[in-house]
Amino acid sequence: MTSPRAGTSRPSPPGSGSATRLPFAFARDQQVILDGSRLIAGPGASTLGLREAQRRGAARGALTLEEPDQAGFETELARVYRAGEGEEAAAGDELLFDLEDGAAGGRQRDLLEDPGEAPVIQLVNRLLRQAVLSGASDLHVEPHEGGLRARTRVDGMLRTVMDRADVPVRRIVSRLKVMAGLDIAETRLPQDGRIALALGGRQIDARVSSLPGHYGERIVLRILDRSSGLMPLDDLGLSAAQQALLRRLSALPNGIILATGPTGAGKTTTLYSLLQLANRNERNIVTVEDPIEYDLPGISQSQINAEIGMTFAAGLRATLRQDPDVILVGEIRDGETASTATQAALTGHLVFSSLHANGSVGAVVRLRDLGVENFLIAATLRGVIAQRLLRRLCPECREAHAPSAEEATHFTRHGLAVPDGLYDAAGCATCGGTGHAGRKGVFEMLEIGARLREAIDAGANETEMTRLALGADETLFGQGLAAVAAGEVSLSETLRVVGDVA
Repeated sequence: MTSPRAGTSRPSPPGSGSATRLPFAFARDQQVILDGSRLIAGPGASTLGLREAQRRGAARGALTLEEPDQAGFETELARVYRAGEGEEAAAGDELLFDLEDGAAGGRQRDLLEDPGEAPVIQLVNRLLRQAVLSGASDLHVEPHEGGLRARTRVDGMLRTVMDRADVPVRRIVSRLKVMAGLDIAETRLPQDGRIALALGGRQIDARVSSLPGHYGERIVLRILDRSSGLMPLDDLGLSAAQQALLRRLSALPNGIILATGPTGAGKTTTLYSLLQLANRNERNIVTVEDPIEYDLPGISQSQINAEIGMTFAAGLRATLRQDPDVILVGEIRDGETASTATQAALTGHLVFSSLHANGSVGAVVRLRDLGVENFLIAATLRGVIAQRLLRRLCPECREAHAPSAEEATHFTRHGLAVPDGLYDAAGCATCGGTGHAGRKGVFEMLEIGARLREAIDAGANETEMTRLALGADETLFGQGLAAVAAGEVSLSETLRVVGDVA
């Protein structure tokens, strides 16, 4: 028996994976998937696709035909071609990302797609694919003295996924700029754009920002998975009392409801959940956003464009002429928007918006800072939701220990019971060695009642209003300590994100 020659590979056995699998682009366009002995045909499956699938699958014996609907086919497409991610990423022979033309809805031909640039295209696609599959909210591409570093933000923390000196930095940056429709000749000024992508049927929107630096342009992409859908109210991490308060606020006929917190704290998700609660056939709901993150059925959504004068304030004034009942303003950034929002609330509209403030009571101080009079704040503000996202401990590897005297102090100084045990992150194969798995929201909810309204009108300071409106267990830190006591997050994580403010 002749043994195989050195350096030659044995043929893959039937059903071994990518050897007989259809190319991704062919499977997507012809609506056919070959998965082992399964032949999955979408609603638009072509004769060509079915014949090719049968030819390739002949070695596997009889094929089982499955005919899911379009949504089911796209789910299978994403599942099948996501398998073997590690091997394909290394080989670079299966690139799941396809650049889409947002205007025409078809695939966009790119001038960089020639043999000389193919490795650059593969590397960029691989970085984008890795960012999406890891659930990253952002992808950072950073030129430095030693080459190029790429980092993804997962669960609020940046992770380095590539740092190499042997990559063509300028060509990679140019590739991203071309995909985003930016001017590759302009390297001295910041630019903003967007990339519409598809990953196995999932619609991905990436907001791109370029910033000139000492070693080249720095690119940051904010990644929005449009196909992930909106988060149900039950999944936000709200208590039963907080959910009841949200429902009560969304049913109000007028006033302003604000969501506060730093960038990436989930304010938009909370506001969209409020819109879902407020969305009824007898109500006209209009939004002014930057960007429009998710399509909301039955709701009119508008994108701002500051370059042509479509600011939040201008958009808000325009929506008031559209006979709205409920208005969502993406963010209150300036005095003009704040003033217009209060006038809208005074004239019988319910206004949802976000505001940068450290806490719920801090929103009142921020509105004062933007020039809104105390009596207007007292008359229009109905509720404030302050929130943060904490990394959940991995339930498989978290480690328990008795609280130290210093750790117990954080509970006692706020009048809360010290738990018998606290948990810390360890790290295992399940969580990728991070010790964390997903994130949990903590919320500080403030409903503006009669006593607090009087205090606002009288010009009370933040400390006085906090003492009047919130109990120790209702503050952000109190909510964080409750999650610590329940073993969901570590005390160090709560202190990192929220901080112990007396």
